[in-house]
Amino acid sequence: MRVFVSAGEPSGDHHAALLVRAIRERRPDAVCVGLGGPQMEAEGCALLADMTKLAVMWFLRVILSIHRFIDLARRAERSFLDARPDVCVLVDFPGFHWWLAWRAKRHGIPVVFYCPPQIWAWASWRIRKMRRLVDHVLSALPFEHDWFTAHGMTSTLVGHPFFDELGTPETAEGEVAFVAAKPLVVLLPGSRGQEIEANLGTLLGAAAGIRRRMPQARFAIGAVHDRHARIIREQVAATTAADTLGIEVHVGRTRRLIHEARAAIACSGSVSLELLAARVPAVIVYRIGAIAYVVQSWCRHARFITLVNLLAAREPIGPVRGVWRPPVTVPPADPEAVYPEYLTVRDPADHAAGHVVEWLVDEAAHARVVQRLDAVAATAARPGSAARAADAVIAIASGGTVGCDLAAGRRAA
Repeated sequence: MRVFVSAGEPSGDHHAALLVRAIRERRPDAVCVGLGGPQMEAEGCALLADMTKLAVMWFLRVILSIHRFIDLARRAERSFLDARPDVCVLVDFPGFHWWLAWRAKRHGIPVVFYCPPQIWAWASWRIRKMRRLVDHVLSALPFEHDWFTAHGMTSTLVGHPFFDELGTPETAEGEVAFVAAKPLVVLLPGSRGQEIEANLGTLLGAAAGIRRRMPQARFAIGAVHDRHARIIREQVAATTAADTLGIEVHVGRTRRLIHEARAAIACSGSVSLELLAARVPAVIVYRIGAIAYVVQSWCRHARFITLVNLLAAREPIGPVRGVWRPPVTVPPADPEAVYPEYLTVRDPADHAAGHVVEWLVDEAAHARVVQRLDAVAATAARPGSAARAADAVIAIASGGTVGCDLAAGRRAA
């Protein structure tokens, strides 16, 4: 059996690596090839190229890198012709993966989307393209599975891979565990360079506001890799309150920081699921430009931008009221949100600091958030996504049909 797997950014590389491992555990004869990153390669997937170095956002950045994506798509298609895979599995990263899906389909290769694009939130009209190019969706979220099924896609609910392998991390030998007497606030500015550029200033401003009201609070920033850590350290050093904040920057230790944290301030993204798994109260921020704010207000079809809030909402999917100009102040967070979230043009640092201080000084307020996280986790935070996805991929590659009972963790093929 030959499986082509493609993932385009660090989080997708992680999810795809778990999938490759699960496939090879079930089918030791399986040959996995594709596009991805070092985690996929470490699990035995032969890479045509490292895609994680090209993780980009926004239209202009994509245009500037388009020649590289075209070359990768051609190399992938050449791989299809040289040794035809039994199935092509795409993990997130929809822009490039539409091209890849089209090439796989025209060669008669079944296409499976694991962690599919969130078109239910931003671009529901793309469902026609998805029905044309994708044979099977491995849905990560319950409401997502329901939406795809209602719109004519064949979907299997496998759960979100972020809940795989999320046990409490052990402190490495020689490291000093964080002291509980001084509450730790972890700052998570994102996994992409432009996210760090847009949001780190807000996180640092919030940290300064917390420190003024809670001198005993400590702060740490989780960086994905050394390159981001250098950028973060430079910006921290340039902050006027750098000396008093004493912020630590850690590379590759985000999970441990989260488990040690009393609260967090994070850039919107899948990291909210990791915060959910650890039951850490968090504020979610995402700074964008004025034009982008107006455009998203007309395109977005999800009530919240944070997955945890969507999982907790009674009606997560629905049109959002469009605006012609962004608010002149930071709007208050929706009271239904488990994690207060701020998608905003203005700086929400003061608002974020206020939430965190409340959780640090008011045990009852902290407990209320944890209780709500418990309720969400009981229905959504279940491990085993990669195992269920591997069963489905193997069944599809073998020409069978697949169904999945997520609650029982069973697969019928």
